[in-house]
Amino acid sequence: MYLRAVYCILNRLTLKYEPDLDFVLIAITSPLKDYLLCFKINRQLTIDFVRISELPLQLTSAGEPVYFSRYHYRIPETETDFFLLANKGTEGYLIPEMKKVDYFILIRNFLDEEETEGLLTGLNRIPEVVVAAEVNPVKLKSKENLIF
Repeated sequence: MYLRAVYCILNRLTLKYEPDLDFVLIAITSPLKDYLLCFKINRQLTIDFVRISELPLQLTSAGEPVYFSRYHYRIPETETDFFLLANKGTEGYLIPEMKKVDYFILIRNFLDEEETEGLLTGLNRIPEVVVAAEVNPVKLKSKENLIF
């Protein structure tokens, strides 16, 4: 995340918040529980998702935090981080405008488009995955929920 100073017409300084959305986002629809999906992804793509602490988000100003299950895998050589996130949490959705999506894979420091296509092909070969598709995070209304 970064803040950018913008000058307006009357020499006023205004700070504009622009979230850093430098990651690849893949939406997955699957009836599997999160741990079974991770097991199948690990086998299909020969990676090693490991469960980490749940992602707590304050979705309403007065409410309790909502918790989303989260798994992590890191490629040390390239410092690429993969996160599998459940879209449905304890009391709401991570990305409410995409309620039909069950999971998201968020990839930081991903290298190229060819690898993304290979990942999507591998995910779509898992019989229990209905669909896996790349999503442009800039177009999401609740993109701030993906910054952690």
